[in-house]
Amino acid sequence: MPLVLEIVTPAARVYSDTIDSVVIPTLEGEIGILPGHIPLLTQVDAGELRVMKGGKVEGLVVGAGFAQIAKDKVSVLTESAIEEEKIDENIVEEAMRRAEDALRGKESLEPAEIERLEGIVRFSVAQLGVKRRRR
Repeated sequence: MPLVLEIVTPAARVYSDTIDSVVIPTLEGEIGILPGHIPLLTQVDAGELRVMKGGKVEGLVVGAGFAQIAKDKVSVLTESAIEEEKIDENIVEEAMRRAEDALRGKESLEPAEIERLEGIVRFSVAQLGVKRRRR
């Protein structure tokens, strides 16, 4: 029995498909989800999410969020997500540089803005890690 995986950000549904299994980055480490998994709600950490379908592995990068596993459906609600082949290293490096520059003056920033900028840095690091590892 296959799994249904949905990855949703505030902007769009990034991924929706029937898959064989998925590995999700969480705060406690990676977890693998197969059909028949027990119900679970977990916090997602920025990193690589690996989808196995038809003997092939697809890589996506997700930001912080939550994952819910119920019956044979996996729902990932995240701040941001991108498929590996759509990652542009130059754009990611520039976004990370701007966020790091802004964080250097963080004593004048609101806590919510600091958290947003730190999230951009974490997501950028995850994207670069995945993209460079696949070379």
